[in-house]
Amino acid sequence: MAREIYLDNSATTRVFPETADYMRRICLEAYGNPSSMHHKGVEAEKILSEAARTLAGLLKVKPANLVFTSCGTESDNTAIIGGALAARRRGTHLVTTRIEHPAVLESMRFLEKQGFTVTYLPVDRDGIVSPESVHEAVRPDTVLVSVMHTNNEIGSLQPLAEIGRAVKDKNPAALFHTDAVQGFGKDRIFPRQLGVDLLSASGHKIHAPKGIGLLYIADKVRIQPMVLGGGQQRGLRSGTDNVAGAAAMAMSAGRLYQNFDEDIRALRAMKAVFIEEVLKIPEVRINGRTGEDSAPHIISVTVPGVRAEVLLHALEDRGVYLSAGSACASNRPHVSETLKAIGLSSDGTGSTLRVSLSVMNTEEDVREAAAAMADLIPFLRRYTRR
Repeated sequence: MAREIYLDNSATTRVFPETADYMRRICLEAYGNPSSMHHKGVEAEKILSEAARTLAGLLKVKPANLVFTSCGTESDNTAIIGGALAARRRGTHLVTTRIEHPAVLESMRFLEKQGFTVTYLPVDRDGIVSPESVHEAVRPDTVLVSVMHTNNEIGSLQPLAEIGRAVKDKNPAALFHTDAVQGFGKDRIFPRQLGVDLLSASGHKIHAPKGIGLLYIADKVRIQPMVLGGGQQRGLRSGTDNVAGAAAMAMSAGRLYQNFDEDIRALRAMKAVFIEEVLKIPEVRINGRTGEDSAPHIISVTVPGVRAEVLLHALEDRGVYLSAGSACASNRPHVSETLKAIGLSSDGTGSTLRVSLSVMNTEEDVREAAAAMADLIPFLRRYTRR
């Protein structure tokens, strides 16, 4: 059986073994409800509070600014829908980009049905939105702007500090949200320095389990809660707290940032090796930027003449796991809004794979994956083009 090479880390990551062990201990030993007043509840509440302190420290914010959610999608939904509804008396205009994650775009479409209007900004061929276009789009009745930190398909990095200044210069009351699900753990992100009012992150992208996310909410920002019930987390997100998940997210994030510079250098080196090797294959091209002005872990590869799904499954037979795009829109084939936005044709969007790395990968992994592609692509082209 072929050695397993997992290069779909933007879809989800393998949980760090020590994180899984820690989470298991909490589930078996510190299993109390943190809202309970007895010893087991107090024990669980201390673990939850420590997780919030750890994550807040990494973001350079206060623990009280963080709300734990079930995932990045819930964080995005809460930030955008909750933020917009809370500010509705001030206006009903929203701004975002055409390459946002479905959790953002679907939130915008929901709000359009509630009477809001949305400006969808274009991006350049590298997937970058200009701060000038954001500044121009913001109006007196704009209540929220949402621009992602790292694109989940091509790895483009947005100039968030400049965008934040553009938003606040035009309308200081407008909220600025960023989906940092793909960026947290891969970049040092300090929302206060960026002018960000709301920030979303997710545990399963950083070697923590699925089912845990966080939302940063700046001081004095009002959010209409989306999950109602017992009033947990200061009434911002009701429901029994996921203590083990929060603790696991904090542990994995702490590990990533402990060796951050070394790990990012290793990711960039692996990315460079893969790109160098895969570009030796005729006609293959890379989408977006590839240097230090791009995400260290995401590579978008277009293979003319071969359908992405066909190549994906052929690679799977070799033990190489990639993605035909974002896994977050379910496993049904769909047209990528991001790839369309950067100018790819319908043939190009249907022939594009995403390679996404993690600190658990090695240079040997990327070399073997590129070699498998070099072996398979000419054969598949002969089959499809004959």
